Amino acid sequence: MPKNPPESMQRHLRNRLNAHAGAHWPQVQSVEVRFRAGFAYVAAQLKDSGEPVPLCRLRFTGALHTWGFALYRASTGRYEDNFLPSGLPASSPEDCLTCAGLLYLDGPA
Repeated sequence: MPKNPPESMQRHLRNRLNAHAGAHWPQVQSVEVRFRAGFAYVAAQLKDSGEPVPLCRLRFTGALHTWGFALYRASTGRYEDNFLPSGLPASSPEDCLTCAGLLYLDGPA
């Protein structure tokens, strides 16, 4: 079973995603990240909503700055490996969040 990143990397990822969301989506109160089996599941807690909005799943590649990307599909309730607008299946956490945010958070402010 794939391992989660070390706790220090998990904290760093949470901080990066929350800073990025705060700069682009004022309706986001916080970004919730939970780790399981080498994946980081990313959801946005909106200021006016009780339930977090699932956005994407990031695959830990062993590097802090490059994560595999899977988009949450609301129609199926599942995550599906996907390509980013760059054409790559992996990128920075911020690029992954932007891609999912454009779909589920009405685009950046």
